[in-house]
Amino acid sequence: MNEVASTTWRMLAQRTGGRELPRGLDAAWDAAAGMAQKLLPRTPRYLRQADIVLGHEKHFAKMTAAKLREASSEFHEMFRLGRNTHADLLKAFALVREVASRQIGLKAYRVQVAGALALYAGSIVEMATGEGKTLAATMPATVAGWCGKGCHVITVNDYLANRDAEEMGPIYRFCGLRVKPIDQETPPPERREAYNSDITYCTNKEVTADYLRDRLAMGRLRGLSSALLAHIAEGNQSGTDRIVQRDLHYAIIDEADSVLIDEGVTPLIISGEAPNPEQVQAFQQGAAIAKQMEANVHYKINHKYREVNLTKAGKAFAAELGDELGGVWVGKRRSEEMIVQALTAREMFLLDKQYVIQEDKVVIVDDFTGRLMPDREWRDGLHQAVSAKEDVEIQPPKDTYARMSFQRFFRMYNRLSGMTGTAVEATGEFWQFYHTPVVVVPTNKPCIRKQLPTRVYPTQNEKWLALIEEIREAHKKGQPILVGTRSVRDSEKISIMLTELELEHEVLNAVRHAEEAQIVAQAGQEGRITVATNMAGRGTDIKLGRGVEKLGGLYVMATDRQESGRIDRQLAGRSGRMGDPGMARMFLSLEDDLPIRYATKTAEFLRKRHPHREGPPRNISGPMTRRMFNRAQKRAEHTAFKQRRAVLRTDHWLDEYLGFAGIER
Repeated sequence: MNEVASTTWRMLAQRTGGRELPRGLDAAWDAAAGMAQKLLPRTPRYLRQADIVLGHEKHFAKMTAAKLREASSEFHEMFRLGRNTHADLLKAFALVREVASRQIGLKAYRVQVAGALALYAGSIVEMATGEGKTLAATMPATVAGWCGKGCHVITVNDYLANRDAEEMGPIYRFCGLRVKPIDQETPPPERREAYNSDITYCTNKEVTADYLRDRLAMGRLRGLSSALLAHIAEGNQSGTDRIVQRDLHYAIIDEADSVLIDEGVTPLIISGEAPNPEQVQAFQQGAAIAKQMEANVHYKINHKYREVNLTKAGKAFAAELGDELGGVWVGKRRSEEMIVQALTAREMFLLDKQYVIQEDKVVIVDDFTGRLMPDREWRDGLHQAVSAKEDVEIQPPKDTYARMSFQRFFRMYNRLSGMTGTAVEATGEFWQFYHTPVVVVPTNKPCIRKQLPTRVYPTQNEKWLALIEEIREAHKKGQPILVGTRSVRDSEKISIMLTELELEHEVLNAVRHAEEAQIVAQAGQEGRITVATNMAGRGTDIKLGRGVEKLGGLYVMATDRQESGRIDRQLAGRSGRMGDPGMARMFLSLEDDLPIRYATKTAEFLRKRHPHREGPPRNISGPMTRRMFNRAQKRAEHTAFKQRRAVLRTDHWLDEYLGFAGIER
């Protein structure tokens, strides 16, 4: 069987999305199995196995470089043929650990080895920020590479994919393996070469897009016989020679909670141009109509579900305008949908929060990372409605050729594992969606970070004033500060206030992201003030400057409670890495998005109890505000979980009833 046929067969034989989510009694049984797996003492077992790995250190440390290469070749052959035992696996990890020490000067600690063993076993591993997840991944990745079926190490952006492949590359090459990164600029021939390497570093976006493009290239092919016949009859025109990936064998996902949970329902869409001048004009007309309508008169807003609903007066207003405009506005249902879309764009999507304007175009800001996503668009005309609202160039909605959510794609791997600083909160979801248990690995040194009491203020203005005062006081003694915000707008507001006080600072947000990693890496230097959106710079260690330990370490100030507790913990975890001192505190207000959307009545009651007034900021934190924010966050997490589950079931329905079709020629 030639290489083309072999690759095509593996693609066609690949599972098309994993098992469907169970229902009824099957769901109850699966949930019970998930509860049972939580009780298994996995962490102590992996730590004991790590001790065995460390016990082999003297054996490999005595070897010359030539002997070590020879031993590596023997392991390579052993794993390729599948003749290894568990004892061989532990020795292999010890060898890779020694190679890393010699090649890049880093020797994995006991806890890193335990995390590596859990990864190889197919778990989601929680390792605190700064505990060396990148190094830990080299051990299971090397062994997987030796097996000869390929290993994908998934990162959250192109920078990290290239950085990690370059920094960890000497380990793999010493062990006789080929390693290649893939980024947005990688051309197809190099992509094919990278996927055919033993270890491939890439992002979730690139690997999913390549899978969809391969499926489109295969078009109508549904089996090996049809693929072979098409290749014989049509040659390169059959589509088989345009395939870049091989089968999806094993993936190690960095920042697994972000990729598999937070971005899990994000659809990756392959689309094409579909010019429609009349439709573009309709979006412009919709934006003009939305400006004429009044909230609570023509429409009502549901903040919890981010929905806009027309009232009777609004529907009558829409019908009247529809008769005047004609065209697409004549149909009652269609005209109401267009107006609701325009109102949603106006009320729910805010400049410098959900998007920014660059080069006369609307560019989405990722809710979880604060990064720009210039290659993505909101679906169902929403992107065009936002563009019309901002009076910028409107690109017509595109025809969708193929789509797939990230959570559905990653369920197709034969073996899946991941690592992150925050996984415990999503243990049930990781099990239900991916059947991967969560293993918590202890820190190498005790965490001595101080979690200071949360401060809650009646208004956002009071919150900002209190935050700036806290920054000023900490900065006086030279303590480095990292301020985490939820939006570009908030980061810019804080920047303006700091500038007025002549406090030098760095701003890292979706607009100023070019040197993200470098800015974040310097945030631990004495006297440094860094203002960053959400989890910008995630995956980059913040090392403390000289003398900063005596000042209390890095002080992380959060300006919002996120809709997921994991993200709050991830931000706080930027300080106190590897046993360093550190501090973290939250500054919240009753006017924040979370209480307004998910604890509306309680927040309204407390705002009436603490009306706006002039004077110094009032810290009203107490048992009632704590319960309110905790309850609101739990509701937000549950709502998001239900949405992700619904998306996965929809994906399965689409695959079962609509299938996967390419473009007919």
